[in-house]
Amino acid sequence: MAAQKGKDLLLKVEDGAGQFVTVAGLRTHRFALNADTVDITHMESAGRWRELLAGAGVKRASIAGAGVFKDVASDALIRATFFEGIIRGWQVIVPSFGVIEGDFHISSLDYRGEHSGEVTFELSLESAGPLTFTVA
Repeated sequence: MAAQKGKDLLLKVEDGAGQFVTVAGLRTHRFALNADTVDITHMESAGRWRELLAGAGVKRASIAGAGVFKDVASDALIRATFFEGIIRGWQVIVPSFGVIEGDFHISSLDYRGEHSGEVTFELSLESAGPLTFTVA
């Protein structure tokens, strides 16, 4: 995969009617995949090196983004999703790579404003089920 422009990474949220809406105004994005390990090291492990149990840890994904308010509809959808505690479908679209899709919970929604600047927001999501990956 060749170098990509950061602005081309898209975050989309499912609107409740089966359509995905782009989260507008994002300036920064972060998508992380993690897998916990299960240590099965014992007294007879070769050279006392740690041994891990394959495929046994909990997998999870997190998404974070920050930006400015730009689109009333997507802003309202995200705010309502947070206040109602709804788990929705989300997509992360990485150009020339693919689409990662699954259910996520909004774990934090922060608003910030500087006296001489615009109001900004920060959004953090945690996965709430299995993810799928579709190659671009």
